[in-house]
Amino acid sequence: MDYTTKDLADLIFPDLPYTIEDLNRMFPPRNLKEGAMVTRFAPSPTGFLHTGSLFTALVAQKAAKQSGGVFYVRLEDTDSKREVAGSSKELLEQLKEFDVVPDEGYLGDGEKGQYGPYQQSKRADIYKAVIKELIIKGRAYPCFCSVDDLNRLRETQERNKQIPGYYGRYASCRSLTLEQQITRIKNGEPYVIRFRSLGNHNHKIEVTDLVRGRLFLAQNDQDIVILKSDGLPTYHFAHLVDDHFMHTTVVSRGEEWLSSLPLHLELFETMGWEPPHYAHLPVIMKLDNGNKRKLSKRKDDEAAISFFLKDGYPKEAIIEYLFTIANSNYEEWHAKNPSLTFEDFHFTFEKMSLDGALFDLSKLQFLAKETMVKFSPKEMKDKALAYAKQYNPELERVILSNPDYFEQIMAIEKDKENPRKDYMKYSELLDKNRFFYNEFFEEMAKEATPFNSTFPKEVIVSVLQDFADTLNFEVPEQEWFEGLKKLANKHNFADNNKIYKANKETYIGHVGDVAEMIRIALTTSKQSPNLYYILKILGKEEVKRRIKLAIEKL
Repeated sequence: MDYTTKDLADLIFPDLPYTIEDLNRMFPPRNLKEGAMVTRFAPSPTGFLHTGSLFTALVAQKAAKQSGGVFYVRLEDTDSKREVAGSSKELLEQLKEFDVVPDEGYLGDGEKGQYGPYQQSKRADIYKAVIKELIIKGRAYPCFCSVDDLNRLRETQERNKQIPGYYGRYASCRSLTLEQQITRIKNGEPYVIRFRSLGNHNHKIEVTDLVRGRLFLAQNDQDIVILKSDGLPTYHFAHLVDDHFMHTTVVSRGEEWLSSLPLHLELFETMGWEPPHYAHLPVIMKLDNGNKRKLSKRKDDEAAISFFLKDGYPKEAIIEYLFTIANSNYEEWHAKNPSLTFEDFHFTFEKMSLDGALFDLSKLQFLAKETMVKFSPKEMKDKALAYAKQYNPELERVILSNPDYFEQIMAIEKDKENPRKDYMKYSELLDKNRFFYNEFFEEMAKEATPFNSTFPKEVIVSVLQDFADTLNFEVPEQEWFEGLKKLANKHNFADNNKIYKANKETYIGHVGDVAEMIRIALTTSKQSPNLYYILKILGKEEVKRRIKLAIEKL
């Protein structure tokens, strides 16, 4: 019997609900202005949100938003063996924390948009309709090779020092006749569907990448699997179908996918579809014993965005940091426009680095301090509380016990022209300010206090008692400090360190030593925020109580 490719296609896919024509009507071109980009973030539900994935999503969203286009999320969940239960929803929730919210697509607990389903596992019939067309065109075929067959093939290729894969003379099933294919299928033999490539890896194709410009890459000649035995497509094929029917105009992805570009372009060409533009982004790297390597889920805490969220880094600083990687001119722009944010910046693919960017934790920490110092006291309280509710119950309890008091602490030196940059993450806020709360101070005061042993205890007691008896901080800070200097002079301490060093025979110390004594009595530490503000927040009665405790302990 003379079989046709349509006979083979009808045997494999006898009752599909759609044809290619149906799908084109179901998913019409988008009505967008010229130049508007349609971009996507297409994660797999295989675990946590990777730092590199957030970077990719931010770039995709930014490109779409500033062009007046559409940013959508598509869940690539066709690999059930690698899927981690619940990770897809968690991943979307973490993206939302960084204001990466899709205009349409998969939302974690549902989806919206007219180009769905946006979950690949729910699009099986759409993929099969396209594969059926490829079979009819003679550009796809069933492959009956077992795992053992493929292992033997790979061993032969390695032994002969050949390029590994299923192609050319090594693609044994591509030479089966239609009759042989149909007979084996009717006999119930298991099979997958492969794409029939017409390429030759010895030939080059010219491509233009939005980041890397003009490139010459080896043609694809691999007959890749496009439909697995479980009826779901592979990534390579699903990407073709989804980006076509969802009308993606720009695919931004890590540079590790650059080698797959010839294959993807051949798939689009085979279907007669216009491919999207591709932008292969630099991979975020890490120095390991002097060598660069990709951030590893297994080895590196900073590979997971959850690490930074749990540790309390402000999301604004993380985004700012990733934009310094995204565009080489971002830092210069930000220095000229300190009051603006990444949302005001005009991103371009052309300004991206061609090399993997090293993850610089110290730079992130610097940006975190720069970010937090700009928050108002109320913003600090609100943001710290939002963090604490999710990650730090003790901090949450402390803030809620007296929100106004916590806001007062966060206001220390905020009104100064150059405020101190004391904090770089929300997880530090309680540790650095425990002494403000009596429940913690009582325990802290039981420990040995670090008074300077250079000064006799009698001197310290005398200074502290005099301060408690005469203290007045209901005056401006400078006036209060002048009063502190008078108290210091009274107890034979110089006005400043410079005078003391020049007259050590006259003075026993300087005003800084006096301030340190008071600071230790009130906080149990030599390090603390501005002493004047500590006094004002604690209040006269509490200050006197703490000084009395310190004197008794001495």
